[in-house]
Amino acid sequence: KENPKSPISEAYRGLRTNLVYSTTKIKTLLISSAGPGEGKTTTVANLAITYANLGKKTLLVDTDLRRPVVHDVFGLEKEPGVTNFLSDQTRDIHKLVRSTPIENLSVITSGVIPPNPSEMLGSIKMGEFIKVLESNWDMVLFDSPPLVAVTDANLISKGIDQIILVVKVGQTDKKAF
Repeated sequence: KENPKSPISEAYRGLRTNLVYSTTKIKTLLISSAGPGEGKTTTVANLAITYANLGKKTLLVDTDLRRPVVHDVFGLEKEPGVTNFLSDQTRDIHKLVRSTPIENLSVITSGVIPPNPSEMLGSIKMGEFIKVLESNWDMVLFDSPPLVAVTDANLISKGIDQIILVVKVGQTDKKAF
């Protein structure tokens, strides 16, 4: 968002274009990595911006219920968020949606960090959550915890169209990848 004409911004637009023209229709996308600190949140945030810039009604959802940072990236409060819906504190998803300065881009933050993230993300309620989001937005992107460290991303992925695995050159362990 700071430098839309940079080569890095263009690379994210290229990734988006490849996804838009893939053989399958993608409405939900989960971004993860093998381990922490490999750039998944940076990737999902920039990819969300490119979809919004394309004119698609885009939603970025922070489902990293262990170390959430999407709220910091966009300068938002962490609560209420995903955990409020999954713990039945609210049934109205629109109360969780936050606008951003970027046209067509909204965010649902993580909410409070729960004691049982895997159970919440693997619940029937999470499947319902994904379906409601799909019916209200053109594109829904999910930031998730790393795949190797915990099972959360695997649990979320059963309701998602595509997964992108971020790999950091010189850092990602080949065996973990």
